[in-house]
Amino acid sequence: MSLRVSGYPLLCVLFLAQANFAPHFFDNGVGSTNGNMALFSLPEDTPVGSHVYTLNGTDPEGNPVSYHISFDPSARSVFSVDPNFGTITLVEELDREREDEIEATISISDGLNLNPHSTKFAMDRHSGVLRLQPGATLDYEKARTHFVTVVAKDGGGRLRGADVVFSATATVTVNVEDVQDMAPVFVGTPYYGYVYEDTLPGSEVLTVVAMDGDQGKPNRILYSLMNGSDGAFEINETSGAIYVMQSPAQLRRDVYELHVQVTEVSSAGTPAAQAMVPVTIRIVDLNNHPPTFYGESGPQNRFELSMYEHPPQGEILRGLKITVNDSDQGANAKFNLRLVGPGGIFRVVPQTVLNEAQVTIIVENSAAIDFEKFKVLTFKLLAIEVNTPEKFSSTADVVIQLLDTNDNVPKFTSHYYVARIPENAPGGSNVVAVTAVDPDTGPWGEVKYSIYGSGADYFLIHSSSGMIYTQPWASLDAEATTRYNFYVKAEDMEGKYSLAEVFVTLLDVNDHYPQFGKRVQEKTMVLGTPVKIEATDQDAEEPNNLVDYSITHAEPANVFDIDAHTGEIRLKNSIRSLDALHNITPNGDRTWSLEVQAKDRGSPSFSTTALLRIDIVDTEMQSRSPMAAFLMQTKDNPMKAVGVLAGIMAIIVAITVLISTASFWRNKKSNKVLPVRRVLRKRPSPAPRTVRIKWLKFGRTKAADKFVLREDRPNENCNNNSLGSTPPPTAPAPPPPPSMGPAHWTVPTVSGSLAPRQPPRSPKPKAVGSPVQSALVSELRQKFEKKNVHNKAYF
Repeated sequence: MSLRVSGYPLLCVLFLAQANFAPHFFDNGVGSTNGNMALFSLPEDTPVGSHVYTLNGTDPEGNPVSYHISFDPSARSVFSVDPNFGTITLVEELDREREDEIEATISISDGLNLNPHSTKFAMDRHSGVLRLQPGATLDYEKARTHFVTVVAKDGGGRLRGADVVFSATATVTVNVEDVQDMAPVFVGTPYYGYVYEDTLPGSEVLTVVAMDGDQGKPNRILYSLMNGSDGAFEINETSGAIYVMQSPAQLRRDVYELHVQVTEVSSAGTPAAQAMVPVTIRIVDLNNHPPTFYGESGPQNRFELSMYEHPPQGEILRGLKITVNDSDQGANAKFNLRLVGPGGIFRVVPQTVLNEAQVTIIVENSAAIDFEKFKVLTFKLLAIEVNTPEKFSSTADVVIQLLDTNDNVPKFTSHYYVARIPENAPGGSNVVAVTAVDPDTGPWGEVKYSIYGSGADYFLIHSSSGMIYTQPWASLDAEATTRYNFYVKAEDMEGKYSLAEVFVTLLDVNDHYPQFGKRVQEKTMVLGTPVKIEATDQDAEEPNNLVDYSITHAEPANVFDIDAHTGEIRLKNSIRSLDALHNITPNGDRTWSLEVQAKDRGSPSFSTTALLRIDIVDTEMQSRSPMAAFLMQTKDNPMKAVGVLAGIMAIIVAITVLISTASFWRNKKSNKVLPVRRVLRKRPSPAPRTVRIKWLKFGRTKAADKFVLREDRPNENCNNNSLGSTPPPTAPAPPPPPSMGPAHWTVPTVSGSLAPRQPPRSPKPKAVGSPVQSALVSELRQKFEKKNVHNKAYF
């Protein structure tokens, strides 16, 4: 088409528009081996180089398509694809433990650009002739129609005083006519077919589809099998359907590789272009065999084993001979293995099996395989198919009989044992029974007991029963030791042991009488001040060692009161002076005798009595002389007076020794040489030197006057070198013992002295002082003579 406007040039603009739709994959569903590869799974033991899948798609316009596959840059390129046929091949080894999922991107393309601004045409701007651009070609198979937009403009002019340019637009549609320049093309490659064990002869296996590459004027096509069928398969020459001609049992191979040829027939009836495609047919059986477990003698669903507890970690249970097999083929023979039972103790290898495998069970947790917890361990060995709709499965029992080992230490039922026994328990008495338990069986579970420790000397233990008892000779005394503690040991035959501590407490028994210091005691009571008597009970615990006091006999009975708990003895409140006492005792005695009882609070109770002599003085009499007060204080303890006298004598001896030592060293250091002279002279026997001690007299003189020492002058020393030192003094002769005539003892009704009556003696110097002081001196002297009759004093 051309358009001219006089006076103005013509401008043509071309736009190319193409109508084309994108190709797409076929979706043949789960389990299909051709299509879009959705939900595709593959065994990890598939050999490298295997043909694993075929991409299959189409273009709405019927244009040839190409296939592509890509992976993430950080991942492995596991597969490769034939861009023309879509065949996917495994190029790297699979490892499910390394990666159990592979991501890939597949694409299909018809090879066309949809850019609307590209064009294959050019137009002469003056003549309006539409031509192909140099080097451009048209392809019916790629684009059947082209749209060219043409714009015509005039040269411009003025209209109503303004410059204007007029234009017109037209769309030119260019239809491309097809010519026979393309070979036939197969659709849906690659082709796979399956023959199952129940397929009947004459059944269709699959259909191949081909078309003339020239879609505008397609030729008729015919199909034929070129080779590889061995007479087992035939193809329909017009439909492309392939049939199996024999029963599956007669087929000699598992896989048949066929080559199908398609030939175009021209309108003249002569063969034209040809194409060929491979077809793979697999002979498979139905999934009609579940996994089966086998022992050494054939199919078996129970396996037993005996083993010791706590085997090493990772040890294989070699006593189990288990094989598992699935007689199906391919994916139908793939199944998983696992153990069902107490978790974490064992694990099974392998976990995924194809067709057949030897089953291995490995120790996972040695500590859990404990004879004391489980005598028998029972598991289920489960095999279940993976990729089949039927999910066939089978199980076998695995029974493990555990054998005991000595893996436990005897343990006591308590960390310590406490026992209490009476202190008077006889030797061989049971104390306490200890118990230790060893969970092991047989000889390993037998426990032997023993005891040791510082407190175990009085005890024995039965080595088998654990009964602790006292030694046959043991005599326990709570007053000496109230508690014993020691250790008991429980040991098995291999020396594994544990310890427990035993505490034995002796229960006090009231087996001691209260004891006074003396059976006869003498006390001096100052009027208004109590005297105290005390008894002790050697029992270890209360109330056995608590003592109560009472006056059991006194005449008259209304003179003294006693505190039952402290033992303090007081005059009754009504007696406030010595005159009151004189009214009670007509003879005027000032010494009373009481029978005092000390009784413990034990059960049964024991008691003891003592005779107490009490001299009563008033405070006025005691204040008359310090020496009298001292003698009154020491009357109850004459050894105190003896100690005072011994101290005085020790001081005199020390002074004498110092003087003698000083004289000796003075003479030794003298420069005067004296002639040696020996004088032999018979000395008359001197009278015995005695130290006369005038017994203490009580008077109204000072206390220092009560002690008088009289000593003869020593003889002079014949040695000129001597400074007049005296020889060491000799011990004084003890005072004569009192003459013991026939003793006439009297017991006063209220009180009275138990001293015997003395016969008349030679007159002595009259004592100065009161009669009470004289009596005290006399009694003190008698006690002193008795205690020192065999002693000598040295001055």
